[in-house]
Amino acid sequence: MKYNVGVVSLGCAKNLVDTEIMLGILDSNGYRIVNRPEDAHILIVNTCSFIESAKQESIDNILELAQYKEAGNCKLLIVTGCMAERYRDEIIKEMPEVDAVVGTGNYHEIAQIIQDSFGGNKVLKYGNQDYTPEEGLPRIQSTPPYTAYLKISDGCDNHCTYCIIPKLRGKYRSRTIESIVSEAKMLAKNGVKEFILIAQDTTYYGVDLYGQYKLTALLEELCKIEDIKWIRLHYCYPENITDELIETIASQPKICKYLDIPVQHCNDAILKRMGRRGRKKELLQLIDKIRVRIPDVVLRTSIIVGFPGETEEQFNELKEFIENIQFDRMGVFTYSQEENTPAALFEDQIDEKVKKQRQNELMRLQQKISQEVNRNKIGRSFEVLVEGYDKKLGFYYGRTYGDSIDIDGKMFFPSKRYIEPGAFVKVIATDTYYYDLIGEISNEFTE
Repeated sequence: MKYNVGVVSLGCAKNLVDTEIMLGILDSNGYRIVNRPEDAHILIVNTCSFIESAKQESIDNILELAQYKEAGNCKLLIVTGCMAERYRDEIIKEMPEVDAVVGTGNYHEIAQIIQDSFGGNKVLKYGNQDYTPEEGLPRIQSTPPYTAYLKISDGCDNHCTYCIIPKLRGKYRSRTIESIVSEAKMLAKNGVKEFILIAQDTTYYGVDLYGQYKLTALLEELCKIEDIKWIRLHYCYPENITDELIETIASQPKICKYLDIPVQHCNDAILKRMGRRGRKKELLQLIDKIRVRIPDVVLRTSIIVGFPGETEEQFNELKEFIENIQFDRMGVFTYSQEENTPAALFEDQIDEKVKKQRQNELMRLQQKISQEVNRNKIGRSFEVLVEGYDKKLGFYYGRTYGDSIDIDGKMFFPSKRYIEPGAFVKVIATDTYYYDLIGEISNEFTE
């Protein structure tokens, strides 16, 4: 019998790449990939466990899919990923519907795990966080055909006091430049025009493997791939953004003038308690240096409010910092007290209501900043990667170099001609929403 497999992928883009590899392995082993859970004989949930809301989302999805063992065709329910690594015993004990629990270092064994699960015994595979699967595993891309994530490493050597990831994903492990470029060429051959480089800490790339930072060397090799239009950088820790990297971004036309820099906070005492190496003065100097060398750069960041001990004065300092810096994009998270992390044991925990108030206050501030940033774009021409057509609005939509997939804004514009998703067009911005732009095509196609 040819079994149907349905997969739900939760959490970050790094987890999504693991999901795509599992899909590739299953496809190459004769399984049929389906989108509707009611059609699946095997259901897999690739979970996240970074913060409390992510854990709850994972649990909700597992319980929802478990219903198909009674009401559908599902014969096996398998839980993989970070929550499986972290709470494997609890999952097996409290969710009898689950047939297999697979940690972060065992997803490449998914075909064998399914086979073993059909034997009637519950399968537990975990404790292999530091293992890196062999290169060249098959991968089925789940993003649009013109955009793909390139995971350049796994694991993390940063030990931020609030973060459980190193315990779930293991130590930092860079892939070789050759293996990444080889995968990139294959994806480009299949129609990918935009690469998004991801890792727990992208700027740390190469230190474990080559003894020095090698992100710039990797970028230079990727820029040589002829069919690639855009290369985008996510998760660039500020401490490791070198002058060489800034120069490479500034000088290479294929690299989007876009940097995702998770600063988390600005107060020196809070940063120290978080286990972050940088300090406010260094952050200010770095951002100034980036903006001088790359004038049109778009900066995205993430912030944590309500970290243990965060006083009203420290929060106001953070608010003033954000108002002065004027980040183009910003995500704000409330601190999540995660067990088995040092910060979870700090005595001066902040009330959840206060955390939420501070989060809302920063998001209101960022909404004003984003609207002002967008107003300053009116009249400018942008190259837009077309993603689709909104029938309700009667507009096409896409992304500029300053907008990453799924997390940033869109450019909406009309066109009398049909435009294939994945095409690039020139659009002049004419109006703005808080996070999105409206424009008019200046000439239909740029390539």
